[in-house]
Amino acid sequence: MNPATPLNIERCWNFIGIEGDRSCPQLASYTHCRNCPVYSTAGRYLLERSIPENYRHQWTELLAKSRADENSQISHTLRTTQMTVVIFRLQREWLALSAQIFKEISPPSVVHTIPHRSNQILRGLVSIRGELRLCISLSDLLNLETADTAVQSLSPVVYSRMVVLENADKTWVFGVDELYGVHRFQRDELQDPPKSLTQTYTKGLFHWQPGVSPMERSHSVSYLDDELLFTTLARKVL
Repeated sequence: MNPATPLNIERCWNFIGIEGDRSCPQLASYTHCRNCPVYSTAGRYLLERSIPENYRHQWTELLAKSRADENSQISHTLRTTQMTVVIFRLQREWLALSAQIFKEISPPSVVHTIPHRSNQILRGLVSIRGELRLCISLSDLLNLETADTAVQSLSPVVYSRMVVLENADKTWVFGVDELYGVHRFQRDELQDPPKSLTQTYTKGLFHWQPGVSPMERSHSVSYLDDELLFTTLARKVL
């Protein structure tokens, strides 16, 4: 077969070549069809042949549809992703942070002020399992209003707690007035926060009904941006 005439190629490798009965006399010289100039010429012909009519248009439509389907699937996944948070109360505000950054819940500890360093946000140092940790006031960081009157709690007996957060190599401790615990909800339940002093640190709001009774009043919970909190604390405290 003449390697210079690609239009006459009959794919001999499938019949008398390495994929066929191997009766091609050229195999003795080339060992394998891929070393034969006929095989190479066929490859060049396939790569250099003219594009069929509407080929480019058809592939453009196909790829555009695939991209649209992919974006739709990603959007749906983001909307329906389940989120796990820990809900707690500061003053009158119910707040939530990602459960992934919670390292420990501890009973209240004595806060030791740091000379010339302690302020409204940085309260001082606390001992957590024998290790000294920086203790901050999340209420002051968020500019929460002090509750002058009694706040309705979830339980007749309310225990304050200290929360230990950890993100990368940074650890922070702060006190909470009431702790509910772990809660799960769907990402698409998040609503835009209203204009308020805490909006800067709030990713969104979700409604939460802690009890089992359908008549029990639901709470609006602010889902806080933990990355922004850690960044702000590092800038203002460290």
